[in-house]
Amino acid sequence: MSATLAALAVQITPAAADPDPGDICGQHLQGDILAKYQQIGGETSPLGCPTSDELTTPDNVGRYTTFTGGSIYWSPDTGAHPIWGDIKTKWADQGWEKGDLGYPKGDELTNPDGEGKRQEFQHGTIYWHPTKSNGAHAVSGSIGWVWGAFKYESGDFGYPTSDVTWDRENREYYQNFQGSKSIFHNQEGGAPEGCAKECVGYYGTAPDPEQAGNLINQTRVEFPMAGDMGSWKDTFIVRAWPTRAGRIAGRPLIPVEWDQMWDRVPEPWGMTEDKKDSLYKQFACHVMYVAPKPGGWLGGWSWDLESFRPNISWARAMNPLTNSKCNWE
Repeated sequence: MSATLAALAVQITPAAADPDPGDICGQHLQGDILAKYQQIGGETSPLGCPTSDELTTPDNVGRYTTFTGGSIYWSPDTGAHPIWGDIKTKWADQGWEKGDLGYPKGDELTNPDGEGKRQEFQHGTIYWHPTKSNGAHAVSGSIGWVWGAFKYESGDFGYPTSDVTWDRENREYYQNFQGSKSIFHNQEGGAPEGCAKECVGYYGTAPDPEQAGNLINQTRVEFPMAGDMGSWKDTFIVRAWPTRAGRIAGRPLIPVEWDQMWDRVPEPWGMTEDKKDSLYKQFACHVMYVAPKPGGWLGGWSWDLESFRPNISWARAMNPLTNSKCNWE
């Protein structure tokens, strides 16, 4: 009987309480942040151990927890997402969740090249590559739209290599990309050698303007977003800045200068064979009639080519009596 009572006593002894799955490394995690942490591997993930409990963000909307290798941020609209490394540093530099980008809305992803990384936020995306991007940089808005039209980092522009910068002279924002190319958004217009009204576009500059053989120093493509020139998606203006050697090269080097102009930038998405033929004749006209004048050059510092000008005959294009400064109607 004593043995039976002893056995019963053992059976009714309360079991020890299960450990709280949110108690990790001396900190307490909970809810969606805990679930995300467990999903990506917990302590074995790049985040490592938590270094804080769940905290409220300064905007009183979201929640976050810090870790030895990064953080997890949560908001009602975006859910919980980890952020670490150079992408986190760039996000912090731009004001965390209260900055222009807002909260992360996705986890960090690997780009199609298998090397670069990106992370999407509410109002833009941060891109990073170990050797091509010069750190991590956010791309957003109209600049991001143009970049996306050329297939993002896998297209003609490659990775962003700078943050967005204000160009006071041209009154526009621009961002640099690989290969001496930049994408811009001019919200005001009226630049000395640029958009008359609001526009987006891109330009490419010769790596070394003084290098022998550079006939075209810079090529700029503009897409007017308003005005009387029709749909800005199909209408564009190409501006070429020739070097002194390019101005005096003359007729024999017209094809060489034309090719070098397009070496600087990709062709606009609205380019057709008819428009290209018209632009080529406008370009040849500028080359034929360029001449020095006191303080500058006849026709201005850039050769401006407009896609909305008709494709006229060579005889008319080369006749100064039938067009005005190579800008025929």
